[in-house]
Amino acid sequence: MLDKASTQLLAVRNVTQRYKGSSATDDGPPVLEGVSTVLNEGEIVGLLGRSGCGKSTLLRIVSGLITPSSGEVVYQGSILKGPADGVAMVFQSFALFPWLSVLANVEIGLKALRVPAEEARHRALAAIDLIGLDGFESAYPKELSGGMRQRVGFARALVTHPNILLMDEPFSALDVLTAETLRSDLVELWTEGRMPIKTILMVTHNIEEAVLMCDRILVLSSHPGRIASEIRVTLRHPRDRLDPEFRQLVDNIYALMTRRSTSKQPGRDGLFPGSGIGMVLPNVSTNSLAGLIEEVAAAPYNGKADLPHLADSLQLEIDDLFPIAETLQLMRFAELEEGDIKLSPTGRRFADTEVDGRKRMFGEHLLAHVPLVARVKRVLDERPSHRAPASRFREELEDYMSEDYAERTLRTAISWGRYGEIFAYDETAQSFSLENPA
Repeated sequence: MLDKASTQLLAVRNVTQRYKGSSATDDGPPVLEGVSTVLNEGEIVGLLGRSGCGKSTLLRIVSGLITPSSGEVVYQGSILKGPADGVAMVFQSFALFPWLSVLANVEIGLKALRVPAEEARHRALAAIDLIGLDGFESAYPKELSGGMRQRVGFARALVTHPNILLMDEPFSALDVLTAETLRSDLVELWTEGRMPIKTILMVTHNIEEAVLMCDRILVLSSHPGRIASEIRVTLRHPRDRLDPEFRQLVDNIYALMTRRSTSKQPGRDGLFPGSGIGMVLPNVSTNSLAGLIEEVAAAPYNGKADLPHLADSLQLEIDDLFPIAETLQLMRFAELEEGDIKLSPTGRRFADTEVDGRKRMFGEHLLAHVPLVARVKRVLDERPSHRAPASRFREELEDYMSEDYAERTLRTAISWGRYGEIFAYDETAQSFSLENPA
């Protein structure tokens, strides 16, 4: 399919998208900033990045469902000002109408386009057959497995014969084997030229999935989302995960995504956005942190592990593994470099320490390296009652981030602070306190 890649279908030009603030005129921080790229005929392009980097937002801007704060999308020579004809989307959730049969679900897009009933039925049956659901035309979604429901979603998108097919993590809701089968079937249809589309743009957080399917991978950085790198994949289909070239490309992408930023701004070292109390904290449990330290400390890693190998052995994708690994780096229990994680001397001591000692170590590192936790502790120390409402810190966080991020960051600080025995927290009263004030 790469022989057609010289024909440009769509161009994204310097697109920036900002969160809305508390008022209609208030622009919040950007989720995407200065993004430019093109989609050409005959290629599968992947948007790869972590949660919150703006992948799905960019996909919706390309579809015309969202108007960017600045910049423009040009589709077939015209600036996109709304949902585009010739662009179809497959979502992460199956998004089927439960009261309609498979055939009726596939036909519904054609009815919206006012395609005559006989032609709509013929095209819907052809799409159902193409996607491997022949014989299930009269079945209802509740009668189908997850993989079969997603096939209906693909058939519904393909039946309109779109120029561009957009896919928003279409395999993430499926079990591993079902996802692998559906990926392989789609790549086979694509390489054989049997799919009635000109190009595919897909969002994924699975590095191997991107290398397995895509001709070009756009790696997005986070906070705000920018295109950090563009990687061309020249491996022939079908691709073998065990091929040394395949493994090397996966390793290179892991190295790219764990490379520290050269920015001198505080909090911009490849970890979490913001600085000081405004640092966004991920939803990572202390059990996950301790578990990863123990895994890396043990054989065969003995303190240093290759992240792709670790991800495979633990069955973790980047959205699961990276936040855990980066939190360990933030807390100085580990270092990330060129796709590897290496325990620091403190991390090794943590692995060899009993529970109470681990909690003491964790608490000490929290106070030293997580400003929000240190702020809560200082306020509690200074107040005669040694108590403070959660709202006091939530409102302060909202000066730096959205309400949603503020709530998630505060919940993470509560969880970590409790484990490190820095403070207590009353869920009913939503207030912090010191159990044993000095």
